[in-house]
Amino acid sequence: MHDESRRIEERVQRLHDQRIKTAVYAATVPFEVEAWQAPGEPVPFEEAAAASYEPFAMGTPWGPPWGTTWFRMRGQVPAEWAGKRVEAVIDLGFVGDWPGNQAEALVHLTDGTPLKAVNPLNQYVAIANPALGGETVDYLVEAASNPDILADNFSRTTPLGDKLTAGDKPLYTFRAADIAILDEEVWHLDLDVQVLRELMLELGEHDPRRHEIAHALDRAMDLLDLDDVSGSAATVREALKPALSKPAHASAHTISGVGHAHIDSAWLWPIRETKRKTSRTFSNVTSLADEYDDFIFACSQAQQYEWVRDNYPKVWARIQESVKNGQWAPVGGMWVEADGNLPGGEAVARQFIHGKRFFIEHFGIETKGVWLPDSFGYNAAYPQLAKLAGNEWFLTQKISWNQTNKFPHHTFWWEGIDGTRIFTHFPPVDTYNARFSGEEMSRAVRNYSEKGGASRSLAPFGWGDGGGGPTREIMERARRLADLEGSAKVVVEHPDEFFAKAREEYPDAPVWVGELYLELHRATYTSQARTKQGNRRSEHLLREAELWATTAALHAGYAYPHEKLDRLWKTVLLHQFHDILPGSSIAWVHREAEAEYARVAQELHALTAEAVAALGAGGTRVFNAGPYDRAEVVRTADGTPVYVEVPASGSAPLADTAPPQPVTTDGRVLDNGLVRVEVAEDGTLSSVRDLRAGREVLAEPGNLLRLHTDLPNYWDAWDIDKHYKNRYTDLLDVSSVTVVEQDPLIGAIRVERSFGKGSTITQTITVRAGSPRIDIETDIDWHETEKILKAAFPVDIRAPHSSAEIQFGHIQRPTHTNTTWESARFEVSGHRWVHLGEPGYGVAVINDSTYGHDVSRTVREDGGTTTTVRLSLVRAPRIPDPEADQGRHRFTYALLPGATIEDAVAEGYSLNLPLRVADAAGAPGPVVSAEGEGVTVEAVKLADDASGDVVVRLYESRGGRATGTLRTGFPLAGAQITDLLERPLQDAEITDGAVAVSLRPFQILTLRLRRG
Repeated sequence: MHDESRRIEERVQRLHDQRIKTAVYAATVPFEVEAWQAPGEPVPFEEAAAASYEPFAMGTPWGPPWGTTWFRMRGQVPAEWAGKRVEAVIDLGFVGDWPGNQAEALVHLTDGTPLKAVNPLNQYVAIANPALGGETVDYLVEAASNPDILADNFSRTTPLGDKLTAGDKPLYTFRAADIAILDEEVWHLDLDVQVLRELMLELGEHDPRRHEIAHALDRAMDLLDLDDVSGSAATVREALKPALSKPAHASAHTISGVGHAHIDSAWLWPIRETKRKTSRTFSNVTSLADEYDDFIFACSQAQQYEWVRDNYPKVWARIQESVKNGQWAPVGGMWVEADGNLPGGEAVARQFIHGKRFFIEHFGIETKGVWLPDSFGYNAAYPQLAKLAGNEWFLTQKISWNQTNKFPHHTFWWEGIDGTRIFTHFPPVDTYNARFSGEEMSRAVRNYSEKGGASRSLAPFGWGDGGGGPTREIMERARRLADLEGSAKVVVEHPDEFFAKAREEYPDAPVWVGELYLELHRATYTSQARTKQGNRRSEHLLREAELWATTAALHAGYAYPHEKLDRLWKTVLLHQFHDILPGSSIAWVHREAEAEYARVAQELHALTAEAVAALGAGGTRVFNAGPYDRAEVVRTADGTPVYVEVPASGSAPLADTAPPQPVTTDGRVLDNGLVRVEVAEDGTLSSVRDLRAGREVLAEPGNLLRLHTDLPNYWDAWDIDKHYKNRYTDLLDVSSVTVVEQDPLIGAIRVERSFGKGSTITQTITVRAGSPRIDIETDIDWHETEKILKAAFPVDIRAPHSSAEIQFGHIQRPTHTNTTWESARFEVSGHRWVHLGEPGYGVAVINDSTYGHDVSRTVREDGGTTTTVRLSLVRAPRIPDPEADQGRHRFTYALLPGATIEDAVAEGYSLNLPLRVADAAGAPGPVVSAEGEGVTVEAVKLADDASGDVVVRLYESRGGRATGTLRTGFPLAGAQITDLLERPLQDAEITDGAVAVSLRPFQILTLRLRRG
């Protein structure tokens, strides 16, 4: 037989694209359209319905950036269309085919009932099936003219990312608004041909099935009447039936499909637009559920459900009905799909607490799995936190984006830092926006790592990132691929069903230990530094407010502000979404985030002040919200330094206590008897001598500020590529080096620099009595572009690994680059501290708002080893926000010589929870006191059920076993160990009025304490 492949393939493509697809709608009549441009921000339906509309013609430009235009569309179904399937088809002037970042609209009935959304790949709204003929159609359509920020593949900057800079030039040209007959036979033929053609092209050149399909298509095309596609469609479909009916091989891979619509809670659009995106997508999904009984949709992010509940009650009611019918599957159990690295430990716990409670309260469903397809890496505390929240499985996809190393598993057990394991799956289709194309089906099978051990994977299907969701075309593909020779089999099912089957099939799946590090998007640890600082500060202010509100409630009858704290937590949790906190959103998002953090801080300061004031006035006390006793210098209201001793989670009078040794300042040398710091003429630290250990800490000048050129290959706000190291300038020119404080309790030297495009840095190097910690308070006025600023501390330590704090513990990473896995970790994340140590000695670098850093080492000519920690302070990407990080930044980082891990933990808390001086006369003891090395209290609060019980969350912080006790400052009547949602697991042991505590390394323990 002669090879006719090329002719057949080209013939099928042309007939499909030019004849079959164009015949899907058999006839159309236009709507009469009128328009009203809403002024400013979006308006409620009632306001739009009462507005005055003007005639609007097709082909007319519309839609200023971020604007809302309401269209009134009126029409009548022709009488002769009786018995036909009739739809409205609307083309707003869509650009490309991504639904998420351009024109979108929600179609309403005139009574305000939302019907369905329209977007590039979902332009229809059902009118009647079958039509009676003569029906009147009257719609109000809310159209959003969101700009295409992704234009040109992020290759150029744009002012469109903020309504303040976007201008008002119309972005779109309205193409069509019609009433149309859907020719169902042609529509099904279109899908038959698509599925067979795509499968054919993925099969091997020597696979008989490929040629069988080709000739079946060729014969079918002979039956297509080019002058009457509609009339011949059924005959063509009948000819294709044999090719579509051959069953899959017995050993074919099974793909469990679940509908999905990844909606970024903010990204290339602001939060206010996400609220509308949820209504549009969820309207589409519930409409699709009405059409397809076998459809199942998985949806995460409780915050988005709440937006719909509050703003679109009719859509909310449809969601509730779909959940009852088993077609809508709440998943994930988190408030939002948060970033996987940057939120603090307690914040991750609250993500689960608030998310799972929402689904339990509103649907009576406890979600079983963590659904995080798009976060940029995942911290090693997740397995334990997920299990403590009642989860059984974990799903993500993003690790498939690795730049260097292919992750070796798709189904595996993930083991966290404490030893907890959770069953985990990465869909080998390598997308969370699957549409069951031939290429995707082939890729999933080809890519699947578990061949021979397991035979199934999961594929979230539907258009996403900006929403859109599954379409009827994708559902039809799934039906055709349910059992088709040459393809993997598709079954649409709940993700819980997939995970149950996968675990049963593969109980001895391999184990991955430690963090899931994404070898990409490493700059998300640094971009938009003010957003990250707002998050860090908010997390610690929430801790303070809960602690002192609990203290006041127990000792002064203060009314614990449950509702306010709940609301503030949810605000912070929302902004931990994986495109807000990482700094990868447009300018509008980060401008609003910074304003929200300021409001949160103001309200939390007020709450804390209110709680402290409830303890009584008439004296001045110092309050320590940290989990460790502290002896340090604090400033009074007039700035006077005072050395005080304050118990953990308690307070003490503001009384001047003599420090162990005063600070001396001699020129550029600061000495407090614990450390001696010498500041060089160029402003670097020329020497840091640990006087207790009798050793020099630095191998080279410390606090070296280095400015690197920083232009990644792609994804500017997300990525830092290794070549950034090759071009840099050391900032050694100084404007001044000045002693600014010379007190027995505090010595400080200020270094001022200017550089680049008018940027300035002022750093105050401070040594305080009684502490070896050297603080570097930094004030930057930043005006660079495509640069990154790092601060280096080269220490004279041979450290085989670095230790960086993560949620409820720390993680060790090798300092060498023996393999590509270590080499790929050239930029890593950490929370409040990084520690380097050799037997007998260690050094920590502490920070109050920095997450990104790198650690490297070199061997000197004298044989010694220099290990260098460099903090990433600030970046200057230009896409998607051309003004990212420009302006003022204030933060503090510190060097802690002679530090153990325990010291790093304690000082990390101290720097981030500064002592609070307040007017208070009452002197209640701490609500709780933890005794035992490594037993660290993370949160103290009243129970969420308003029972008055006290909830304490603690963990083992050193990485070893810990035993101790938790003593209470109130009569203790009983204690229970609970899960994160404060539900009892077992009774806790009480001995001599205290709770006995026994913890494995990094174990998290939640205790519910009943008051006597």
